[in-house]
Amino acid sequence: MIKLFKAALLAAALSMPLASAPASAATPANALVVAQNIDDIVSIDPAEAYEFSSGEYVTQTYDRLVQYDAPDVKTLAPGLATEWVADDAARTITFTLRDGVKFTSGNPLRAEDVVYSFKRVVALNKAPAFILTQLGWTPENIDEMVKTDGNKVVVKYDGDFSSAFVLNVLAARPASIIDAVTVQANEANGDMGNAWLKANSAGTGPFVLKTFRPAEIINLVANPDYFGGAPAMKTVIIRHVAEAATQQLLLDTGDVDIAKNLTPDQIKSLAGKDTVKVETYPQAAVHFLSFNQKDEALQPEAIWDAARYLVDYKGMTDSFLKGQMQTHQAFWPSGFPGSLDDTPYSYDPAKAKQILADAGIKTPIKVTLDVINSTPFTDMAQSLQASFAEAGINFEIIPGTGSQVITKYRARTHEAMLLYWGPDFMDPDSNAKAFAFNEDNSDDNYQSTTTWRNGWAVPAEMNAATKAARAEADPAKRNEMYVDLQKKVQEKSPIVVMFQAATQVALATNVEGYVNGATSDFVFYRLVTKK
Repeated sequence: MIKLFKAALLAAALSMPLASAPASAATPANALVVAQNIDDIVSIDPAEAYEFSSGEYVTQTYDRLVQYDAPDVKTLAPGLATEWVADDAARTITFTLRDGVKFTSGNPLRAEDVVYSFKRVVALNKAPAFILTQLGWTPENIDEMVKTDGNKVVVKYDGDFSSAFVLNVLAARPASIIDAVTVQANEANGDMGNAWLKANSAGTGPFVLKTFRPAEIINLVANPDYFGGAPAMKTVIIRHVAEAATQQLLLDTGDVDIAKNLTPDQIKSLAGKDTVKVETYPQAAVHFLSFNQKDEALQPEAIWDAARYLVDYKGMTDSFLKGQMQTHQAFWPSGFPGSLDDTPYSYDPAKAKQILADAGIKTPIKVTLDVINSTPFTDMAQSLQASFAEAGINFEIIPGTGSQVITKYRARTHEAMLLYWGPDFMDPDSNAKAFAFNEDNSDDNYQSTTTWRNGWAVPAEMNAATKAARAEADPAKRNEMYVDLQKKVQEKSPIVVMFQAATQVALATNVEGYVNGATSDFVFYRLVTKK
């Protein structure tokens, strides 16, 4: 592993001037090398990318009309559009494009590129397409919903929601703008360039893709003409390193500048080292345990109710999850408007046993539990296996790579699933639609939500409450509606939210300017410098 990694690093270093790499440094002065588990990536095409690691990649290589950008990742800011005018009555937003922007191919940014980018997402209908199609866009009407007007783009939407909601949608990953000329030139069999974009980039972002090998490496090179300023790092190498121990070794030996998946014990062992620093970033991701309702044995609500008392929340957060997660039992993360921070459930196997007995549930019950085969997921699975066994629910742990587990989840072929969820855009509706909405549970109506993937036909009143909150114009009232909706899901759902993540990143002390926001879409390397 280390020899292969050094070979890749050496190859990247040789592509740069020798003067840029001081003899005293293991990594060149103008190269950033990251050790990270990236085997969750299914696709890097922004119309298809729907995993945490692919979201981070898209941010480095593409821009949106409006976006959350470094260093202030909590404020919606101009991106490829410098200004916009909303007409709530007409349900339109008119964007004025930034002058002088070029794609990394050298092609100029045009309003036609925006139209093609949105149309392409809707036509391909990949996993994240629902983020845009919820605006009422279809393959049949997209030409009428998004139009050009010189250097302006007029976006029309159809739905009971405000323009503020629409702007958050258009700041999301699938709304990334691609180079239509380049992508169309690389179409194959009518795929709108999908195959080509799985190995190439075609954006305006601060970096351009040089190499992508799944579960191995992402190599980015700087875009010197980026409208936000050229990155100081000429090269960013994100190397897939699944083992936390290997990540720490590479950081200790100076072979990488950043290690992203260290365990709490490893983080603790770094204290006092003058070559490494640790930074903690609250994350929007919530971690949950879910039961597939396509399995008749898992349909009794008593199993859902008992499960909430069989998670050893404190035991995990006080030990192997310390510093990486906090107990959180609602679908919208703490720290954002509209969050529910009450944690009414604690580990109580006696109460869980009583719930099952009162419902006439015969134990023991054998349930398979799919889990990503890396830390901390395997440790969490083992803790759940031990605590649930106290009430006669016996988990058989099935480990797999991130892509294997997620693919199985999308196919609804699991029994129980240990996974995480991050909002697709920074609006409570993003998670509400994932955890509290499913009006059509049929197998042929694929939806990128936890409810559909777990085969849960959400009660009609909960579906109605989700739609009502999305449409509410008054911000304070809207937040109250989301708090109430979270209480309902918290009390009665086959999806048990357990934790909210916090990311601890270990960096070489000479690395400055790294930005890690609440989601993977808010990871930025363009401001990184080395002292």
